[in-house]
Amino acid sequence: MWARIGSAFAAFLAGLALLWIGTPALVPLFLVLSGIGVYEYAAMLRLRGVRVHRTILIVMTVLTVPAALPSGHPLAPTGWLPFPPREALLVGFVLVLLGIATRQPHRDALTTVVYTLLGYLWIPGFFSYLLTLREFPDPVLGLATVLLPTLAVVASDVGGWVFGRAFGRTPLSPDLSPDKTVEGAIGGLVLAAAVTPFAAALLHAGPGAPLPVVIALGFGVAIAAVSQIGDLFESLVKRWAGVKDAGLFLPGQGGVLDRIDSHLFALPVAYLLLSFVGHV
Repeated sequence: MWARIGSAFAAFLAGLALLWIGTPALVPLFLVLSGIGVYEYAAMLRLRGVRVHRTILIVMTVLTVPAALPSGHPLAPTGWLPFPPREALLVGFVLVLLGIATRQPHRDALTTVVYTLLGYLWIPGFFSYLLTLREFPDPVLGLATVLLPTLAVVASDVGGWVFGRAFGRTPLSPDLSPDKTVEGAIGGLVLAAAVTPFAAALLHAGPGAPLPVVIALGFGVAIAAVSQIGDLFESLVKRWAGVKDAGLFLPGQGGVLDRIDSHLFALPVAYLLLSFVGHV
């Protein structure tokens, strides 16, 4: 337990430092974590006899970097593309997968297409919103924008752990994660809702003013909820593959996917919510 707490705290501090540095530090972080995550995902699927186009996923991870950056960024292609690069990349990726499946048909060709597409959307696709949020609405305010969902996820994890140990009685999803309880999940929602308005006021997320308290409360609850769903989804993949951890890259922590699973769902939802209220 102490190894897990220590490495989690060290990873949190390192993450804050990288977020403060900005995109020059986050791009290598995104490439490394997404690349490892793709390898972990492919390894788990292989245990069930499912093959994915791992090399294409790595190439797509690299191509996602400029597609995730906002218009005006030196690496963004929006200056010469007449359409959104993220959507164009996804459409092109699907066409490539379908082209390979029809050019080299085999019994599991469609299964390979589906799971390769899922791997891209789930790992580099969702995780790329880390880069998008860090640059919106500009590099200065982007720090506050990306810190909000990050702190909400951390608050959800801490609240879930504390409330679960203190009051946990009712299993949340015994088939996927026997240690998680309904009481812990509620505690995560409550702590995230409590932390987010204060964080929003301190960070001044958005152009010119912090999020209103009511919106910040709803934002915290929504991010906590989807982060818990993200954690359970990764548990679903692991149970299906028959493994306890996605990998052994961090002491006491399991694999990279075990550490970023909550953020994978939280980041794109945060972008959509903040866009909806006009703060990115």
